Amino acid sequence: MSIAKKVKDYLEQNHVPYTHCRHRPAYTAQELAEAQHISGWNVAKTVVFQADDQFVMVVLPAAFRVDLEELRQELPFDTLKLASEKDLAWLFMDSELGAMPPFGNLYKLPVYVDQSLAAREEIVFNAGTHMDTIRMRYADFEKLVHPQLIHAAFARTGD
Repeated sequence: MSIAKKVKDYLEQNHVPYTHCRHRPAYTAQELAEAQHISGWNVAKTVVFQADDQFVMVVLPAAFRVDLEELRQELPFDTLKLASEKDLAWLFMDSELGAMPPFGNLYKLPVYVDQSLAAREEIVFNAGTHMDTIRMRYADFEKLVHPQLIHAAFARTGD
C-alpha cells in the first residue's frame, strides 16, 4: 500500500500537483513531522469524531491536541466523541489505521480545518500509510475538499 487509491485518483483527475514522499514509519503526526524534517505546524493531522449521528473529520496542525469540550462548542453538534478504531477501519478501508488522509469529502465526511492550516502555503499529511506522505499547496487542498474553517480555540499546543 502507498497512496490511498481514492486520493491518488482524485488528485490526478483534478490535475493537482503534489509530492509523494516515503519515510521511516511514523505513527503520530509529530513523528511524521520529525521523519520529514519539517515543522509540526505544516503537518495536517486528521482526527475523526462521531458527532451526533454522523462522522466528521477535523484537520489541525500536528502541534495541536484537541480539547474535546471546546471543539464540541465550536462545531454544530450536541454530542462529540472520538471515532473508534473499528469505525476508522470501516470508514477508511484503503488506509492503514491512523494514517487516513484529510480528504473527508472522498469518504462522505464533512471536513473542518483549523484556520492556522489555511494560512500555510503547503501542508503535508498521511497518504494512507504510516510511511507515505503527500505535500501539496493548501490552496489546492481547499479547492478540492471545501472544508469549513474553525477557530484554533478548540485545540491546545502539545507538550
